[in-house]
Amino acid sequence: MTRALAMISGGLDSILAAKLIKEQGIEVIGICFKSHFFNEENAVKMTEQIGIPLKVVDFSKEHFSMVKHPKHGYGKNMNPCIDCHSLMLNYTGKLLQDMDADFIITGEVLNQRPMSQTKHSLDLVKKESGFSDKILRPLCAKNLTPTEMELSGLVDREKLMDISGRGRKVQMELAKSWGIKDYPSPAGGCKLTEPNYSKRLRELLNHKDNPSVKDLELLKYGRHFRILPDAKIISTRTQIEGDEVKQYLDKEDFIFFAEEFNGSMIIIVGEPTEEDIEFAAKITARYSKGKDEELVKVKYGKFMCPLDEHIEVKPATEDEVNKYIL
Repeated sequence: MTRALAMISGGLDSILAAKLIKEQGIEVIGICFKSHFFNEENAVKMTEQIGIPLKVVDFSKEHFSMVKHPKHGYGKNMNPCIDCHSLMLNYTGKLLQDMDADFIITGEVLNQRPMSQTKHSLDLVKKESGFSDKILRPLCAKNLTPTEMELSGLVDREKLMDISGRGRKVQMELAKSWGIKDYPSPAGGCKLTEPNYSKRLRELLNHKDNPSVKDLELLKYGRHFRILPDAKIISTRTQIEGDEVKQYLDKEDFIFFAEEFNGSMIIIVGEPTEEDIEFAAKITARYSKGKDEELVKVKYGKFMCPLDEHIEVKPATEDEVNKYIL
């Protein structure tokens, strides 16, 4: 039986491409990639809707190395889409023999994205992948040169599609006809496409060429303030955020709370000075219910230890916040 590996991003297009090939009686196995900047959560939900198995590939280390120095540059933010897609296709191509599969499916649509899905970009990605003769793009195949799979009859070209452009009407109608109802909005899922996250990542890389997993994970939470090259203040926005961020903290990190007012948990990651600790306390007061008080009492200490240090400070002013916030 013919078998295809479908690259599943977790979005609608990739699952439609997989379903389109499955409808031709071809066995389809989903391949999803996991890194510091995206995960398999949406892909799991999407593959369940069309009844195909999913293999998750964690390529965090190699992907981050590429993100720091992409051969073909970035998109609007820190998204190196051409290099990213090429890397994923290369990984998937190497799985063809191991999984006894015949070709690769992607959900790319011609001219849907101005940087990574022009005719030139699609051809470049195929070439850079190292498996150009094994890649099929079912949603826009009729707009492209026929592949080996179509010419040999492995896939029926007449049952493929000719979608082009940024519109989503055709995809949404196709999803409705197949009963696919639960899917994320376009361009969601990758942190590198988010302006604020990208700004923080650039700033981090200016201070650390090889940041830790902890450094990268913390970028996803709260407000960030750079106080020293090796120290940063983070202010969580919600209790849920505060609970989630604790999994990345250790006993070397300081945490701060306003004693008499509800508010954010404030964290110092790195090696702060006494002045930094005072400023973190002022940020704590600023993002508490006591922000309009003349003085606010703040308790602090090392994470997982008693918060037995106390300081009374004036809440940070807007100018002080703007000076350090990222």
